[in-house]
Amino acid sequence: MKQILLVFIGGGTGSVARFLISKYLNSTSTGIPYGTFTANVLGSLFIGIILGLALKNNMVSQNTVLFLATGFCGGLTTFSTFAYENHVLLKSGDFVTFLIYTIGSFVIGFLFVFLGMFIAK
Repeated sequence: MKQILLVFIGGGTGSVARFLISKYLNSTSTGIPYGTFTANVLGSLFIGIILGLALKNNMVSQNTVLFLATGFCGGLTTFSTFAYENHVLLKSGDFVTFLIYTIGSFVIGFLFVFLGMFIAK
């Protein structure tokens, strides 16, 4: 039960953080989802650091990993919103932004996980 509560609280906190980031960074004038991009990239960096520390000499407890990686980072990052925003970009015919956003999100997201793991070393 404790583990479920840790994931629940972490997920809620991460979701609120994503909401605030998106509220202030998503552009209604251009339709470019800077907030979602930022939340996903930060979540990638955070999970790289958290899991890197967890793998390194067991510096992070299992409960902390559940709270931060599964909960907070799971709530902060969002594939469903990313997919929906890509749908909107395609539907509006904004293929250049779609390609930049999609490819940039994947490439930078992966790089930030690796950067987080590197930082944890």
